[in-house]
Amino acid sequence: MQKKKITVVSLDPRAGASYAGEVQSLFGDYADISMFNVMDGSAMGILEWADLFVISTDAYGSAEEVARHVPIGCQTMAVEVSFRWNELRKLKEIPEGSRVLFVNMTQTMAREAIAQLNQFGINHIHFIPFYPGAVLEEEVHIAVTPDEMRYVPEFVEKKINLGQRPCTSGMMIEIALRLDLEHLLETDKFQKYFQMIATSNYSFDQMFSRSIRLESQFHILMDILEDGIIGINEKGEIFACNKQAEEITKVSSSLIVGKRCDEVFSYIPFLKCLLEKRRIPVKMIKMNGVNVSMEVVPVLRQENCIGAFARLQKFNEVEVRQNELRNQLMSKGHVAKYGFDDVIGESDAIQKTKMVLERMAASESPVLLIGETGTGKELFAHAVHRASCRKDGPFIAINVAAVPENLLESELFGYEEGAFTGAKKGGRPGLFEFSHKGTLFLDEVEGMSQALQVKLLRVLQEREIMRVGGNRVIKIDVRIVAATNESLEEKVEEGSFRRDLYYRLNTLPIVIPTLAERGEDMFLIMESMKRELGGGFVLTKPVKDFLRSYSWPGNIRELRNVVEYFIYTGQSEITIEELPPTVFRRHSVKLRPITVSQPTLDTKTSWAKKEFSAYWFILEQLYQASEKNISIGRERILTEAKEKHLPLSQQEVRKILSDMAEQGLVYISRGRGGSRLMPAGRDLWETHNMVDRRLIRT
Repeated sequence: MQKKKITVVSLDPRAGASYAGEVQSLFGDYADISMFNVMDGSAMGILEWADLFVISTDAYGSAEEVARHVPIGCQTMAVEVSFRWNELRKLKEIPEGSRVLFVNMTQTMAREAIAQLNQFGINHIHFIPFYPGAVLEEEVHIAVTPDEMRYVPEFVEKKINLGQRPCTSGMMIEIALRLDLEHLLETDKFQKYFQMIATSNYSFDQMFSRSIRLESQFHILMDILEDGIIGINEKGEIFACNKQAEEITKVSSSLIVGKRCDEVFSYIPFLKCLLEKRRIPVKMIKMNGVNVSMEVVPVLRQENCIGAFARLQKFNEVEVRQNELRNQLMSKGHVAKYGFDDVIGESDAIQKTKMVLERMAASESPVLLIGETGTGKELFAHAVHRASCRKDGPFIAINVAAVPENLLESELFGYEEGAFTGAKKGGRPGLFEFSHKGTLFLDEVEGMSQALQVKLLRVLQEREIMRVGGNRVIKIDVRIVAATNESLEEKVEEGSFRRDLYYRLNTLPIVIPTLAERGEDMFLIMESMKRELGGGFVLTKPVKDFLRSYSWPGNIRELRNVVEYFIYTGQSEITIEELPPTVFRRHSVKLRPITVSQPTLDTKTSWAKKEFSAYWFILEQLYQASEKNISIGRERILTEAKEKHLPLSQQEVRKILSDMAEQGLVYISRGRGGSRLMPAGRDLWETHNMVDRRLIRT
């Protein structure tokens, strides 16, 4: 049996080594385990393929970030941690009522660990979260930490190190199931691990049924929650009302606990929820002159409804939280970094592009950037945002083709709690919400599925979205800038791209010129890259001439590779011998040999034969377009051929153009750019035409 491959990814190396070691101890005989972490940079870039990636939740910031590093098609799952039973026994020995520091790297991590300890029954002591930057306002003599002794205050008398938190039994079971290794679950090794790791089957309804014993912890949880919460039991009697609910309803919990819910809150459908045993969807009501969103959730135990909770949220607070999230996103670097001044070039092609885009930036309509890969479409998207009235809002970019289809919808539109397996508690806003009052850049938009195209069309038409698994409409104000390196018109004709969405996105289209169309700009860009990379080489004239005639299929991205190559040759003067071998081989393809002999009557009439005339006909059309300084597409060539009664198909034109491109005669742009004649192509046509005219005269 071939070994599986498991890759463990974490934020810091210590935790990663611990997780990887535990996975190794259980699966080492059946899988090769690799470990990478973010702090030392080993988890950056695209990682090697693995059967399963086990990733800690703090390693990457989002599903999009995960998609950037994990190869497409690989399975992923999250690291889950717990405690060992023998460490919990140490905590149970601490005297009841003791005040104990729980020390961890962050406040969130400390609170999460404390909540888990409470679930495991460590409720007899009062934990105080402590982390770097926290201020201790009271004297504490005991500290507990999951192997973060470096953050424990020196003055604490008793320090208990629980060690790195182990992976949960559930996580190990999930790995076995994902890799078809479930037979290992019955082995002694796994059974011993399961017995060592603390587990909890508490759920919300079980916590509710044990509310008498856990009353203090329950009320702490209630006060931590940002929403207003009101709880009733199976008899409809109020037993809980947190401070947020008191503020919203303007009632005191001490006066209403024990009373019937329909007497105090007649406008909250508690009894309907108890009777129907189902969630009452979110709706907007007015309380004390304030708009409040309200939903009621039943607590079910087997088939019985043993209570219900109402969740109240001021509508303006929802907006405030969304804005806070958006501001946090901007503070993480989701802002436009480049302006039109950062676009280097003095050619007519690039100056015209900048001028047109600056005008488009003032509009609110969608912009469609069309251009080959490496032409700088994302740079122009940044510049459009910075030149628009939305420049102070967020700028968020996502490569549609880089995100798996099953994740893309939730990334763009967000999701509600419980929308799918693995959905975070409380749900998550999507990029459309984060982009509110700003710009969302959709790169490689042609990679979007038909289903998502429909949803995007609704966003453009209605300016509103609905989260995955949600039932409420969220108004948004987002400008769309899309980019493609393919012909959307062809995609529409093929049926893979919606025609109505195409016309919505195509409101303000512009073709980004290729590097080959920008003439001497390449040397200006090269100088800028040299300064950035610290290079000091100079180009000889033969090399400059060579680069001028090169087709640059990789555009500016390829140019940067060439600059780096020149720098690392160590030569101060770059000659033809220093050209990158890949560039030289691609450029050195021989032109098709042309031999023209004195024609006879039969050879003259052979020009009417399609297999001989099509090549020269297409070259003629390209030459005429070149004389007008424009490009020409396949459709235009086919139209001209039809007018001259020359039977040609799309496939034949495509093949001939492809052959010409390989010979260095033609440069073929992707998208709507059409094809342009290269200098070698012009020379060939002019030579052929001159010889042909001479032969006809003779």
